[in-house]
Amino acid sequence: MTKEAILTVSDLSLYYSKKKALNNINMKFYPKEITALIGPSGCGKSTLLRSINRMNDLIPTVTITGAIMYKEQNIYSPRVDTVDLRKEIGMVFQQPNPFPFSIYENVVYGLRLKGVKDKAVLDEVVENSLKAANIWDEVKDILHSSALGLSGGQQQRVCIARVLAVNPDIILLDEATSALDPISAGRIEETLLELRNDYTLIMVTHSMQQASRISDRTAFMLNGDLIEMDDTKKMFLNPEKQETEDYIAGKFG
Repeated sequence: MTKEAILTVSDLSLYYSKKKALNNINMKFYPKEITALIGPSGCGKSTLLRSINRMNDLIPTVTITGAIMYKEQNIYSPRVDTVDLRKEIGMVFQQPNPFPFSIYENVVYGLRLKGVKDKAVLDEVVENSLKAANIWDEVKDILHSSALGLSGGQQQRVCIARVLAVNPDIILLDEATSALDPISAGRIEETLLELRNDYTLIMVTHSMQQASRISDRTAFMLNGDLIEMDDTKKMFLNPEKQETEDYIAGKFG
């Protein structure tokens, strides 16, 4: 039985002014999988990731053609509300970016924007989200302390909890462990493997080891082109394209 894609990118091209950063990208993402986007710096992987929840809208010089289909609708349709879209397709950035509030207020931020005021509901969401992000036991006694007092790895897991609190379908991660020490990065990887049971995850990573350890599928990009996309094991052991083999072998990048 073939799985139905949760998100489909069709003929997507993106320009910064006249410079083409993405060139006719076609790819599918499937529910409850981790897809890794790999490739050298400047290949378009972060640009692609940001296109999936319209973060590139914030850059005035950007022009986009093609479509990204999610829930039978092109997310670039004028009818799509970007605020709603970003609740369903959440994003975790490279640098942990907690708000200068308490841990509790960081997690409930999106719910408060929706107008949720019921303390019992908020309390439950905070506990469930922090548990899912693998940090509840570390912070349950300091929920009303500033999130800025946490370590970088803890801050990043609070940021993951903040995304989970609004119950997204898809979580985008832009090198979410690259600013962290190896132990903190390992904790985030464990968290992502658990989250895969309930969410679709799309991650940009510079680490071949990370891609091979935790992703189900890997896409290799080069100069704005999608060179190859396949099951991670196959990509790493037997890639179809010479460029993929050279990149994975460390011959460039």
